[in-house]
Amino acid sequence: MKKFRLAASILSLGLVFSLVGCATKVYRVDEREIIDLSGKWNDTDSQMVSDEMINDCLSAPWQGKFIEAAGKLPVVAVGTVYNKTDEHISPDVFVKDLERAFLNSGRARVVQSGAALDELRAVRQDQQEFASPETRKRLREELGADFILQGVINKIVDMEGKKRVYFYQVDLELVNIESAEKTWLGQKAVKKYVEKGGVRL
Repeated sequence: MKKFRLAASILSLGLVFSLVGCATKVYRVDEREIIDLSGKWNDTDSQMVSDEMINDCLSAPWQGKFIEAAGKLPVVAVGTVYNKTDEHISPDVFVKDLERAFLNSGRARVVQSGAALDELRAVRQDQQEFASPETRKRLREELGADFILQGVINKIVDMEGKKRVYFYQVDLELVNIESAEKTWLGQKAVKKYVEKGGVRL
């Protein structure tokens, strides 16, 4: 009986230590640190692509021509960026990165768009009925956008054995809202090579 109890105790301790060894570990890291675990699209790709593409967009001839003709900075609305990949890529995150890149450049003004704009308009409309006359905001005073930025994210995968190549292509286009003329077309590719290691026993 004593031997049985001893064996059971040793087994229990072994189980406890194995569970402790398999426990999930979480570390706080700097948000600017590049971490690529799977090789798939991540926050670093979103920030890098948005910064480079918006810089290219604002360096194109259309921006200078618009300022010369209108005497003001262009007003841009960032529209829909479609995710055509098989991954769960949040378009909202990428859209916010694009808006941030436009604003931080100081070379364009950005207005609200999408569902957030609908919410803003609903609040403004409610103010007409419920807010005091001196604080309610006027209707029909929005800053109209001159251009809208739209785009798509595509992906190609090549694989053999434990080797993977992920190829992402982002296509963006800036369109004149009044004339529907495309004033800038941009393309950025991200290519990643991933080699999965074997299981060690």
